[in-house]
Amino acid sequence: MTTDSAKMRLDRWLWAARFYKTRGLAAEAVEGGKVHVNGQRSKPGKDVRVGTRIQISKDGLDWHIEVAVLPRQRRPASEARTFYTEDDASRERRDAAAAALRAARLATPLQTSSKPSKRDRRLIHRFKQDSH
Repeated sequence: MTTDSAKMRLDRWLWAARFYKTRGLAAEAVEGGKVHVNGQRSKPGKDVRVGTRIQISKDGLDWHIEVAVLPRQRRPASEARTFYTEDDASRERRDAAAAALRAARLATPLQTSSKPSKRDRRLIHRFKQDSH
């Protein structure tokens, strides 16, 4: 890990902290306005330091974090969580949003990409006959 006075590219830090699978995806998210540094829209090459505040919007969830560590390389997910600190309000909002997304996913019926098979049609027909 590097010293406090060091700096690191934003896209590289997002990749190392495991918010994105590749640096390319991280850079794309930054360019697309999904990542803000200190409340401002940014570029992938923006330098981040310890104490930099970052807001990340990904998959319908929002993180409000502060950079705690500038890693030299990508580390396992268990270690990557120590690279930043997140305030309690942000964590609670994200947990609530995740619960709402789960509930919405469970409420929608499973969509199949094909029409019913012969057996399925017989079962549907039998079900409709029994309900009358």
